[in-house]
Amino acid sequence: MTQRIADLLSEGMKALKAAGVEAPAREARLLLGVAAQVTPTIMIGFPERTVGAEAAEAYLALIARRVAREPISHLMGVREFWSRPFLVTRDVLDPRPDSEALIAAVLDEIYDKRQPLRLLDFGVGSGCLLLTLLAELPQAGGWGVDLSAAALTVAARNAAALGLAGRVNWRRGSWDSALQPGDPAAFDIIVSNPPYIRSGDIAGLEPEVARHEPHLALDGGADGLDAYRQLAPAIARCLAAGGLAALEIGQGQGESVRALMTQAGLADAGSAFDLGERERCLLFRKA
Repeated sequence: MTQRIADLLSEGMKALKAAGVEAPAREARLLLGVAAQVTPTIMIGFPERTVGAEAAEAYLALIARRVAREPISHLMGVREFWSRPFLVTRDVLDPRPDSEALIAAVLDEIYDKRQPLRLLDFGVGSGCLLLTLLAELPQAGGWGVDLSAAALTVAARNAAALGLAGRVNWRRGSWDSALQPGDPAAFDIIVSNPPYIRSGDIAGLEPEVARHEPHLALDGGADGLDAYRQLAPAIARCLAAGGLAALEIGQGQGESVRALMTQAGLADAGSAFDLGERERCLLFRKA
């Protein structure tokens, strides 16, 4: 049975609002667009039009998944980051606008963006950090490390979609132990968005995160700093002389992470702030 666009949107919006979704009208329109290939212009200008029974059922199924607080990016299949689309699944963290602070900070430090730089991303996830930097640095080559085979599959699909597959190498394993013979002995730029949520805080995060994002990429141990303790010596070993390391951090972790990195022999090179004016990225250099 066909249903009117207006009725479907109304039903979806009410369900999303009752579930506590922040922008129910906007998300109802997005999901109808995915399920029924209806453009926003049609939804707004011709709400009396109908969609077929199969599309209506697909839409209501998406609404039900969103009511269960599955991230909208999982339902749509993509999330925009630095103006590029990235495939996301439950195997990777959802790329977030706050992480763009790291991209901006790194690019600001590179005076010649056509250098043949060697980039390394520890905990590559969807690939949003490494692939964005490779797209902005056309002569650079990248190495992406992750413990999760599923995450590396997502990152590889994103590299192919962005036309970057020939410039990146994937390595599965724990930090620098994943690197292979023949990989660079030292990297010009190392980036990482490691797990930094305290173990005890994960259950209290938004349902989209706590229920649907990989805890492997979230859980930073009792104090949220376990990954940085392992990263500090790994970065010190892998960073080239004069090279740049950029690390995303959680709220209030700046002082602790700086201490770990400087104790490993790295020099503090500043920080960058996110859209909420929180210190989000720390920079380090190797003498």
